[in-house]
Amino acid sequence: MNGKRFPLSREQLEALSRRFPTPFYLYDEEGIRENARRILRAFACFPSYKEHFAVKALPNPFILKILAAEGFGADCSSYPELLLADMAGIQGEDLMFTSNETPALEYQKARSLGAVVNLDDFTHIDYLEKQAGIPKLISCRYNPGPLKGGNAIIGKPEEAKYGFTREQLFQGYALLRDKGAERFALHTMVASNELREEYHIETARILFVLAAEIKEKLGITLEFINTGGGVGIPYRPGEAAVDYASLAAGIRHAYDAILQPAGLGNLGLRTEWGRTVTGPYGWLVCRAVHRKRIYREYIGLDACMADLMRPGLYGAYHHITIPGKEDDPATETCDVAGSLCENNDKFAIQRKLPKIAVAAEGGTGDFVVIHDVGAHGRAMGFNYNGKLRCGELLLRPGGSVIQIRRPETPEDYFATLEQETFKDFLP
Repeated sequence: MNGKRFPLSREQLEALSRRFPTPFYLYDEEGIRENARRILRAFACFPSYKEHFAVKALPNPFILKILAAEGFGADCSSYPELLLADMAGIQGEDLMFTSNETPALEYQKARSLGAVVNLDDFTHIDYLEKQAGIPKLISCRYNPGPLKGGNAIIGKPEEAKYGFTREQLFQGYALLRDKGAERFALHTMVASNELREEYHIETARILFVLAAEIKEKLGITLEFINTGGGVGIPYRPGEAAVDYASLAAGIRHAYDAILQPAGLGNLGLRTEWGRTVTGPYGWLVCRAVHRKRIYREYIGLDACMADLMRPGLYGAYHHITIPGKEDDPATETCDVAGSLCENNDKFAIQRKLPKIAVAAEGGTGDFVVIHDVGAHGRAMGFNYNGKLRCGELLLRPGGSVIQIRRPETPEDYFATLEQETFKDFLP
């Protein structure tokens, strides 16, 4: 994906915005489905493969239902995410529950849905047994520490709060077997938004070697390995997307070299990708409202960091286009900002863009489209400054558009207050 496409023309956006005022998220169902099929085709070279979509990336049951129809499962990390997956019809071993510092209620819910519990800590073995019981199938999350380098978003594995050490892992499997577990799996997650194929192949290689050692030392044959998520997308034009077929072939080469001699040639492979599944197929559609000229020029949008926090939180790049002006020269350099009372509420800094019309100068203002927000976009929204999060729309394969989450209202914002108690609180 070298170019940056948007599926609607300016004229189509004008019509859509009369039904659904900006800002809003727009997702492309056809793009998501086609991408899901590419992933499954690439990994069909393994004896068994399952992609558990990371619900945290795009927690909307409409999207989960689309992915379930394509054969995906789900990976959840909280009680509400388990409920979302259940709403989409994802249950049993199609559902993985990967959490940390987990409350009892969440383990209990995961067990009631038949999810594969993916333990994050050695001490959780006894806790899980007491609170929800030890299931027949159990997975453990491995933290390779300095054996595996992390990256800027997720940090160094040895500094991360997640997973078992190597020594704890061997002790954990033995203890789980003693407590009645009969089927076992291994998981890790060591990077985020990583585009290098070799990085992910090396992660799989580390797990394959470990699986062979677990069998040799404990006599435990793992049922599957989950290499986690972390596959990135090309946020910048000109960056190359990960080639699924090439990545699968590289992992399969390591699989054959390590697992076949160890008698593990039927071991299953699973992933929990999120960003690469839906990320390129979502856009935040805004209007340009204000222009400000001080020490630099600013374009103010009707969206803010409460709608999309990645640029402000990580300094992440998201491409921006102006519908109807895709071929216009980039003659202006500006910061593209929102209205939050935080100076890092900026979607772009010193970005070269075409001349942008703003509403404050007459008319409705140009549309401003922020690309690649189909994962970790609306999901990371918040209500600081009392900002209300925008809604989500779905572009159907036939060209129709439906609303799959309405915008928040002031009534939503106040709904959790004890309003009856407040009436009598002070004169």
